[in-house]
Parts: sequence; structure tokens; C-alpha cells
Amino acid sequence: MKNIKNSLFYLIIIGGFSTLIYLVISKGKALEIGREIVVKKTENSHWNDFISAMIENLQHPLAILLAQIITIILVARFFGWVFRKIGQPSVIGEMVAGIVLGPSLIGMYFPEFSATLFPKESLGNLQFLSQIGLILFMFVIGMELDLKVLKNKAHESVVISHASIVIPFALGLTLAYFIYHTFAPVGVEFSSFGLFMGIAMSITAFPVLARIVQERGLQKTKLGTIAITCAAADDITAWCILAVVIAIVKAGSFTSSLYVIGLAILYVIVMLKIVRPFLKRVGDLNSTRESLNKPVVAIFFLTLLFSSYASELIGIHALFGAFLAGAIMPENNKFRNIFIEKVEDVSVILLLPLFFVFTGLRTQIGLLNDPYLWKVTGVIIAVAVVGKFFGSALAAKFVGQNWKDSLAIGALMNTRGLMELVVLNIGYDLGVLSTEIFTMMVIMALVTTFMTGPALDFINFIFKDKKTIIPEEIGNKSKYKILFSFDTPEKGKTLLRIANSLTKKQPDNTIVTAMHLSLSSELHSFEVKDYEREMLLPVISESEVLNQNMVSLFKVSNDIDADITETANQGEYDLLLVSLGQSIFDGTLLGKILGFTTRIVNPDRLIDKFTGKEGLFENSPFDERTRHVIAKSKMPVGIFIDKELEEINQVFMPIFSKEDAFLIEYAKKLINNNGSQITILDASGELKSTREMQETIRSIEQIAPNHIMLMSDRTIKKEFLENQDLMIISLDSWKKLIESQSTWLNNTPSVLILKP
Repeated sequence: MKNIKNSLFYLIIIGGFSTLIYLVISKGKALEIGREIVVKKTENSHWNDFISAMIENLQHPLAILLAQIITIILVARFFGWVFRKIGQPSVIGEMVAGIVLGPSLIGMYFPEFSATLFPKESLGNLQFLSQIGLILFMFVIGMELDLKVLKNKAHESVVISHASIVIPFALGLTLAYFIYHTFAPVGVEFSSFGLFMGIAMSITAFPVLARIVQERGLQKTKLGTIAITCAAADDITAWCILAVVIAIVKAGSFTSSLYVIGLAILYVIVMLKIVRPFLKRVGDLNSTRESLNKPVVAIFFLTLLFSSYASELIGIHALFGAFLAGAIMPENNKFRNIFIEKVEDVSVILLLPLFFVFTGLRTQIGLLNDPYLWKVTGVIIAVAVVGKFFGSALAAKFVGQNWKDSLAIGALMNTRGLMELVVLNIGYDLGVLSTEIFTMMVIMALVTTFMTGPALDFINFIFKDKKTIIPEEIGNKSKYKILFSFDTPEKGKTLLRIANSLTKKQPDNTIVTAMHLSLSSELHSFEVKDYEREMLLPVISESEVLNQNMVSLFKVSNDIDADITETANQGEYDLLLVSLGQSIFDGTLLGKILGFTTRIVNPDRLIDKFTGKEGLFENSPFDERTRHVIAKSKMPVGIFIDKELEEINQVFMPIFSKEDAFLIEYAKKLINNNGSQITILDASGELKSTREMQETIRSIEQIAPNHIMLMSDRTIKKEFLENQDLMIISLDSWKKLIESQSTWLNNTPSVLILKP
């Protein structure tokens, strides 16, 4: 009755007021008389009007900006993915994406498309939006700096850091002396040109360096700590020097810049002595996600904006103000983590790629059309590497580091990345750097950042000390070794229970390893220890409850799929367990659509298609990570689908072919170690016809009678499946069940899919 009432009300309201709208418009036509309204009456006028309106919409500044943002994010994410796959930080791929979209490639070969997507009149909007992204990013960089670490560990790090600034600065200034006449813009003083060349040579990209340290598992080592501390000290020092250089350039002379520098010092004192204590008080009172409400967030964002505005007015650039605002944020790591989450996604994913592309639009590699210009580019790269790499390495060796660590510190400090592009763009905007020298310096930034990973690998190769995350105790080949990789503590505890049920009564002859990998792009340097504790502690506690000896591994990864298989293969494990995530769209029309689009868009699928590997998983129900693990692992793999598994007492094991015979060994382990009741379905009669399988089952029955039961009826009742704790099935048989859309799938318990 209520539904009928609502329907009638809906029809009356919509119908009645729609009629009123029509009548008003009809009557309103009479008001047009005498107002000289022109009505076009040409053929196809409606279509032409539509086309004209569409063209006008496409050319609207907002439409152009949105098209630019969409294109930039897609291209940046693709190149970021490509460079991650070759072992490089994604930021290098995003830098390359900017150059690809600029006049160096797309603009050269597709000029009409480039002119349509990036018309000159639209670049102002792109620049200002990218500057907002940079301000937010520099705010995050400031927050990622742990000033307490600098205070406690900065003794030798400051020596290395300042040496890594002054040596390349001096070499850059010297290089500027020789190229000033040829490459400096007309009207620019040598001091301005030379100072910018010096600071551009001496910068280090703290965020890229921190990611590399995390990805290589160095954050807990002395080398990693020194490198991060050096980079942090380098960032603070370099930005202070840059502020002075900007002040000198804008003021016109060193003497007149003293007023700007004095005002800048006063501004820094106010921020440190007045604003910082106030923010600390606010942060202490609002350190939880619930208490960090909109008015509180507004206070911190206003601090960022006022700081950026003040530094821009003073004449030392808004980015310095953003950096300083981040550095004086409350030192509570939990608070900083919450606040970074609010800022970073927008700045890094949405706005920062705009800066890379805007830089790429200024980078015109086509201008370097003479061998002499490429020789100069080579000299610039050589000076940059000698100054930063060897300057840092010699300073590290002087303060007592061994040669291996000294060279590694040099390689890490030579990483310039995004910070270099920021400095170069400031110089370009101030008119200090010409387009040619700007392009050369961008190439230098790419080369020195790209070479960091290979340089570290080469140093490890020379000193014969290749790092691995496999603990020594796992190298014992005589023991049965299980590795399980988990993404959440709850899944980790469930996988541990499965491993325990296979090894419970053989503690001296087994090794169980729990591993958690986290993407470097989703983790900040200062929260790694807390995050590691948060992920591993629940699993370690569960191992103590189960009385299970366990080794734990944690690593910040650039490529989780590759690292899982590399760890498993290096450790020569006997079984690898992984958990399969279930999509909320599984089994729906949307799920099929998403599955289809994933096949088309996912780069891994495209690569497999071209290399002929796609057929193996053409109808696979697995996600991309599981596919990769199955394809690359050299040992048996168990893929676990969890349906709230709590115990492993009743186990169902269907045998569909001779190839499934290996499953009986797992049945034996479960019975011997866990006392499980195993029900084996002889679906194809292979057990009856295969003598070896019969003998294996008889041997189990002799040791543990009443723990194994055979059945041959393929019609499995729903009640039977619901009473089972776990179904163990081979990979091939599982794929056949999926392809045949078996009714079993609706009622199965938790499933362990095993690849032999």
C-alpha cells in the first residue's frame, strides 16, 4: 500500500510540474515578439549548431586543462610502471613522460596534436597548477625530514653532506666560468649564472634517495641511516643556499640582497620560535584521526599558505616557505603520517605529474643539434658526477667509512631527481638559464638519477657482497621449508595456521618463514619501523600461541610480484603459500567488465600476450600477482582462498587425474602433523587403477587408521562441503572447475590450490 501511495505521489508531482514547465515555455514564446531574435533556417542547421558547440566546448580553457591532466596522468603512470619494472624509481619514468609529451618527441613528430593539446595560451594555467602541486609536495618533503634524527646522528653526516655540496658547487661555478659567454642569456650577470650552476650541481633528491634505500632494504643498516641523514642535511642546506642565491639574483647585487637575506632570517626565526611551538601544541591536542577535524586541518594548511606567501614576498620563492612549513610541523610521527595521507595523493598523483610535463614542454632536446652541444652536455654530466659522487665518497671515507660504503653513499648522494628539476625551473623562470643550458641540465638530472641503481649494483659486484633478504638459517637444505607471503596480519595468521598444520610435529626438521612486502610508493621513510611492527607482531604472536618456530621477513619493495618469487627461489623453499584476494565484483556483470578491461589495459597482460605466455592463464581466475607468482616460482605454490578458516580438521581432496597424485603427500603431512580427517574423491577412478597411489594410501591407513576416507560419487552434496574446513585441489583441476562453472564453487569451504 505504501509503495502505491509513493508511486502516485511521484507521478502527480513529476507530471504536474512538468506540465507547468511546458506551459510556461510555450507562453514565453509570445514574449519574444519585437526583440529581433534571429533564427537560422539553413539545412542541417541543428547538426551544425551541435558541431559548433562541441568545438567551442573543446576549446574552452577548462576543457583543455582537464584533457591535459587526463593525458598527463595516464602517460606518467604508464612510464612510471615501465621504469619500476626495470628497477628504477617511478619518478624517473614520470620525468621521462614529461619529455616525451614535450617538443622533444610528441611535439617534433606530431606537432598538430601537440599544438591542440598544449596550446601556448594554456600553459599559464598548467604552470600555476603545477606550482600548487610543487608547494604541496615540498610541504610533504619537509614533513618527511626527521629533525630529531638530524640532531642525534648528524655528526659525521653533516661533514659528508656539506662536502657533497661545496665540492660540486665549486666545480659547477668553475664550469660556468668556461661556458658563460656561449650559453648564458644576454643581460645575465656571471654571478647569477654561476651561482645557479653551482646549486644545480650540488642538489640531492631526498625523496628518491629515501625510496631507493627502502627498496634495497638498507633502512636498518648503518649505510642506509647515514645516507638518509646526509640527504636530509643536504636538502636543508641546499634550500637555504638556494634561498640566498634567489635573493642575490632578484636583488641584482650581493649588497642589496643583504636586506632580503636579513628579512629571510627574521622570517625563519619567527617560524621556528613562534609558529612551531604553536603548531606543536595544536598537534599534541589533535594527534588522532578522529580529532584531526576540518578546523584543525585548516590551521595547518593556512600555515603552509602563509609561509609560502611570506617567502614569495620576501623574494626567496614560495617553495622554500612550503618546505620550511613542513619541517616545523609537529614531530609526532603518527600525526605527520595522518596529515601526509591527506596531502600526498593529490600532490603526487594528480598535480606533480603536471610539473614534470611542464618541465618537459620547456625541454627541447632538438636544440642540441650539434656534436659540440652534446660534448658540453657530456662535460656537464661528468662534472656533476665527479663533484657529487666522488666528493661524497671521499668525505665518507675520510670520516671512517670503508670503501664499499663510501662509494655507495656517493652513488646515493648523486641522485638528483625531482629536486634538480625544481631548481632548474626556478632558474629558467628567473631568466638565468637559457633554453639550451636548461635542456642540458635536465638531461644531466635524468642520467645521474638513472645511474644510481646500476652504480649500487656495480659496487656490490666489485666488493662481492651481493645483498639478499634471505636469512642464513634458511640456507639449510636438509629441512622442509615453507614461505608464506601476506598483505594483512589477519591473512598472515591464517597462512601460518596452514603452515603449522603441515609441520606441527616436526619442529626440528622444518623452517617456516613469514614475509610481508610493502610498496615503496605507499610508505614513508619515517614510518617504516612502526609499519613493520604493525604488520609482523600479530603474526609473531600467533606463532607463539601455536608454539611454531618462525622466521619473519619485511621489505619495502619496488615490485612486490618479482620480490616474492625472487625470495622464494633464492631461499630454495619447498612450498610457497600466498593468499588470493577476492574482489567485491566477483561473479557480477561489473566483475566481468572489469576483468575484460584488466585484460586489455594491464601492461603485464600485454607483455604476456606478445611473449606468448598469455595462454597459460587465458581463463585464469587469479589476479595478476598470483599469476606472476605461479609462473615464476620454481617450487610448489599454494594459493589460498579464505572463507574464514579457523581450524583444519576436516579436509576434502578431489583427485581428477594421475597428475593430482602429488596431493596425497600433503594429505599425509596433514594427518601426521595435525591429525586431520581427509576425504579423497576419486573422481576419475585413478586411485583404483594406479598401484602406487593405492600403496601410498594403504601406508597412511596403517599409520593412522580412520583418518582417510575414499569416495567415488562425483555428486557432492552441499551439506558435505559445508561441513569441511578446507578443500585442497590441484591448479589444473581448479581451472577445470572454473571453466565448467561447477556448482561446487557455490558451496566450497576455504580452498588451497596447489601447483606441483
